[in-house]
Amino acid sequence: MTVEEKYKIAKEEYAKYGVDTDQAIETLKNVPVSLHCWQGDDVTGFDQDGPLTGGIQTTGNYPGRAKTPEQLMQDIEKVMSLVPGKVKLNLHASYAIFEDGKTVTRDKLEPKHFQKWVDFAKEHKMGIDFNPTFFSYPVVGADGMNLSSTDESVRKFWIEHGKCCVRISNYFAEQTGVPTVMNIWTGDGLKDIPADRMGPRMRYKDSIDQILSEPYDFSKVKPTVESKVFGIGVESYTSGSAEFALSYAAFNRDKCMPLMDNGHYHPTEVVSDKIPALLCFFPEIALHITRPVRWDSDHVVLFDDETKEMAKEIVRNHAVNRVHMALDYFDASINRVSAWTVGFRSWQKAMLNAMLLPNDHLKELQDAGNFTQLMVDQEAARILPFGFVWDYYNEVCGSPAEGWFDEIRKYEADVQSKR
Repeated sequence: MTVEEKYKIAKEEYAKYGVDTDQAIETLKNVPVSLHCWQGDDVTGFDQDGPLTGGIQTTGNYPGRAKTPEQLMQDIEKVMSLVPGKVKLNLHASYAIFEDGKTVTRDKLEPKHFQKWVDFAKEHKMGIDFNPTFFSYPVVGADGMNLSSTDESVRKFWIEHGKCCVRISNYFAEQTGVPTVMNIWTGDGLKDIPADRMGPRMRYKDSIDQILSEPYDFSKVKPTVESKVFGIGVESYTSGSAEFALSYAAFNRDKCMPLMDNGHYHPTEVVSDKIPALLCFFPEIALHITRPVRWDSDHVVLFDDETKEMAKEIVRNHAVNRVHMALDYFDASINRVSAWTVGFRSWQKAMLNAMLLPNDHLKELQDAGNFTQLMVDQEAARILPFGFVWDYYNEVCGSPAEGWFDEIRKYEADVQSKR
C-alpha cells in the first residue's frame, strides 16, 4: 500500500473516535519548535576556548563536531531537511560570530555579532530564540557564582551581559518578525552545605531585576526564568531553584514568564503535571524539552512516556499557542546530526500523537465519573494506526518518513568525517 492508502485507512479509524486527522496535520505543521544550536558542537560556542564550567558537562567524543559557524549552519540545514514541522532557531550568546578576529567580552556584545545568524534565519524563514550564556567564562566570583556573587564587579559584568542580550533579542524579533524568547538561566550554586541560602537568591533576584530594566516590548521579547535542581559542582544548592524561578515569574508576569526544563526537577517529579498547573495562572509559559536519566543529563529526546504526556497536556488544554517549545540536550557520544534529528522527530511524534487522541471524549468520561469506560477507551486509543498518519505527515511536510538515517550516514562520510 502507498502512504496515501495507509493514511485513508487511519483517517477512517480515527474518525470513529471523532478525531479529524487532516486538522491535526494542518495544525501541527505550523507549530514552531526551537532547534538548539548547541547540540552540534557540544555547547562549545565561538567566544572562548576553555572547558565547560558552571554546572554543564558534555560527554563523548564522537567525530564530526562542528568547529566553525559555517559547519554548524551546514549541520542545522541538514537536520531541517530531515524533520517535519516548523523549525525555529535557538542560540546561546556564546555563539557570537566575530569578524576579522575583533572579539569583544560578553558584556559588550551587540546585534552585529549575530548578523550572520539573522541572515541564516531569514534565509530559512524562521524566528530566533536566545539565551544569555552565564557559564563557561573566566569571569566568576571567588564564591563560584556570577549573578548571585558577592563580588559586585562580577555581578555587574553579568548583568551587563544580560542587558546586551535583551537588546540583541529585540533585534532578532524586529529582523525576523517573530517574537524572541530570551531565557535566563544560571548554574549558580554551591558544592556543599550552604551557610546562607537566602543571600545568593536575593542577589540573583536583584540581578534579574536589573537585566529586565533594559527597555523591551514584551510582545516581541519574551524573557523567561528557568530553574535548576542541581548541577555538576553545585550539588548541594542552586540559587535559581524551582520555587525561586516560579515565584519570580509569578510576581513579574507583566515582563517575563516561567520556563520549565523537564530535566531540572527531582526524579519523581514530572513536568507533564506541572504544565496544566502553570497554565491556570500564566498566559504563556516556556519549555525546554529533554530526557533526564536519573538526573538532568540532557539525553536525546525520545518518543517515551513522559514526552508523550507533556505533549498531551499542551494539546488537551488548548495551549499550543501558549507554550513556547524548545529542545535542549547535548550528546557527544553519537552522531550529532542524528541526535538532533531523532529528538526533533520524537517531539513531533509526541505532538501529533496528542492531537490524534479523542481528548474531548476522554474528558467527558472523566467529568461524568465514568472511569471504567475512560480506561477502556484510553487503552483502545493506544493502538490506533498512528504510524500511518505519521508517515503521511512527513510526506505533507516534505521530509522523509523512512531512510533518513541513510542520508545521515552519507553526510557523515562525505562531510563530518573530513572535519
